[in-house]
Amino acid sequence: MPKVIAMAGKGGTGKTTLSALLLKYLIEKKMTPVLAVDADSNANLNELLDKKVGITIGEVRKDLKGDIPPNMSRDQYMEMKVHQALIEDSGYDLLVMGQPDGPGCYCAANQYLAMTMDHLADNYQYILVDNEAGMEHLSRMNLRSIDHLFVVSDPSARGILTARRISELTGPLAIEIKSKCLVVNRAPEPLSDELAAKINEAVAESDLPLGGILPASNELIHQEITGQSYLKLADNVPVVEKAFAIFDKALGAE
Repeated sequence: MPKVIAMAGKGGTGKTTLSALLLKYLIEKKMTPVLAVDADSNANLNELLDKKVGITIGEVRKDLKGDIPPNMSRDQYMEMKVHQALIEDSGYDLLVMGQPDGPGCYCAANQYLAMTMDHLADNYQYILVDNEAGMEHLSRMNLRSIDHLFVVSDPSARGILTARRISELTGPLAIEIKSKCLVVNRAPEPLSDELAAKINEAVAESDLPLGGILPASNELIHQEITGQSYLKLADNVPVVEKAFAIFDKALGAE
């Protein structure tokens, strides 16, 4: 079975940025093949990888509700459509969930995404899930076990508190989480004493160890504005070096 890595955190903290940097890490460390799953209905991981989305899992599900070609079983048709939805590249494939069936309705799309991941899982060494805000989404995806959970926060007191609460929500979920850590993203340099105190307080009073702190990065802003893939960032860019150090700490023993 592949190892599952997932992102969690409130909206706007940089989960997708961290997912793209982690994908770069896994590819360069030859920890491949990887299935990268953009499980946020507001999909944009493909943009950070400079990839165009053709078919989403939501669209595959809608197709399966229609007429199936007479010479194919439903399972055969699903397999064909899922492979059409895969965006393939060297070392990884990308799968995008897309929009839900209706306003606020994610359950059916999540269930189908879970079925698709089960169907594809044996082909990959890692599954990387870029999750939407919160934790409930991961639960609805029917993930039985998460090997590594990165809880991402922005550099604010409210962000740190939200990350701590999200970590505490992992307890009631029927998901085995083998390891988890806090990553504070877009932090100013140097770190203020007040922010450092908030981080230390959250770590000391919870079961969420500090994985690391990523600085704000002009290089990341440039890549995004110009539409260039984060996978093409030079390894000596400071934010890449610090991200890789975080991933070494979390995954290096593997």
